[in-house]
Amino acid sequence: MTPLFDIELPRVNVLDSTMAYREAGNPEAVVALFLHGNPTSSYIWRKIIPLVAPVAHCIAPDLIGFGQSGKPDIEYRFADHVRYLDAFLAKAGISSAFVVAQDWGTALALHLAARRPEFMRGLAFMEFIWPMPTWDDFHANARETFQKFRTSGVGEQMILEDHAFVEQVLPGGTVRKLTDQEMSVYRAPFPTAESRRPTWRFPNELPIAGQPADVYSTLESAHRALALSSYPKLLFTATPGALVAPSVAKRFATNVKDCKVVDLGAGIHYLQEDHPDLIGTTVKKWLIGLGADSSSPKQRLTL
Repeated sequence: MTPLFDIELPRVNVLDSTMAYREAGNPEAVVALFLHGNPTSSYIWRKIIPLVAPVAHCIAPDLIGFGQSGKPDIEYRFADHVRYLDAFLAKAGISSAFVVAQDWGTALALHLAARRPEFMRGLAFMEFIWPMPTWDDFHANARETFQKFRTSGVGEQMILEDHAFVEQVLPGGTVRKLTDQEMSVYRAPFPTAESRRPTWRFPNELPIAGQPADVYSTLESAHRALALSSYPKLLFTATPGALVAPSVAKRFATNVKDCKVVDLGAGIHYLQEDHPDLIGTTVKKWLIGLGADSSSPKQRLTL
């Protein structure tokens, strides 16, 4: 029988629900915080964390509504994810970290860094969320589909009823073919239409052409703060990419301080599934170069 999850994760009480997380590495080491996107979970970091764990205390939460975390009765807007992640970090006693992020995890990371500059020790990121002035800035091959996702009635049918984000977007955004067992783990958190609401909300939160206004404004501010920031950055890119094509990544890197670009080769959106070894070993070397294996102060977490 195919397991629903690869492993049973520990959970902690967060606000009115629970959040699950993966943990590896020396609890006395500096924290590497891994943040996933839609419709995945900390599972997407499963092959990367073991490569980084020798030099950092790796913590990878399942965002609220995803993976093995709870599904409280909330709207699952970006602001909700901010609240729950903030509460999780407070519960864990994480006051600073090197952050490794993809997709909506990058939006959370950049907003966190803008609000709490002292938190961010460094950022390794890929396929990041950015405020797109027009729909022409969105990946041409996916533009029509994502416009349908944001169309009332149509998007709900596609995502809630037809499970499009797990069954179509996820495999379509990965170069290699995901195995049946991998797909079963990704399907497990979303057995019903109602349980899939978090995966529907995220594409409706993408900051495109000024909408939604609050998310667009928030991420404009976050990217302005990023442009002025001095913490080290490691940007992974792939060809053709989805949210961030290689040309976008290179142009982006020239406009921010201390940003190294790493070309992974062929990749679309879920780069962790196609290049876990290269991502993991590169992040490890990057952290060692920044003194992560011996930097201080250490943090003892309270999870």
